Amino acid sequence: VQLQASGGGLVQAGGSLRLSCSASGNIFNIGVMGWYHQAPGKQRELVAKITSGGTTNIADSVKGRFTISRDNAKNTVYLQMTSLQPEDTAVYYCNADVALYSPSIYVNLWGQGTQVTVSS
Repeated sequence: VQLQASGGGLVQAGGSLRLSCSASGNIFNIGVMGWYHQAPGKQRELVAKITSGGTTNIADSVKGRFTISRDNAKNTVYLQMTSLQPEDTAVYYCNADVALYSPSIYVNLWGQGTQVTVSS
């Protein structure tokens, strides 16, 4: 089972990007899915997360600019990023609680990270 993230890139300040992350493999169920980012020299921080029922938690620093959503049928989580600023530059990682071996036993998985660079 793996999480495959895509959609990062280079964008000018004020621009938009959409990140996607899909889980593949022998999956029974997926619980919370989320996005974290890590800037050079800083700790990895939560950007946004979403439950299987659609309840979201958005970091204050991106609230009103970023939106998280998911497609449960596709085991995919999205991060729509608008009004991007240079301080949003970081590697973005997707994260998910995935039931692999049993419908009730969840394992926390990380994707490989995708670089987002915002130029001023």
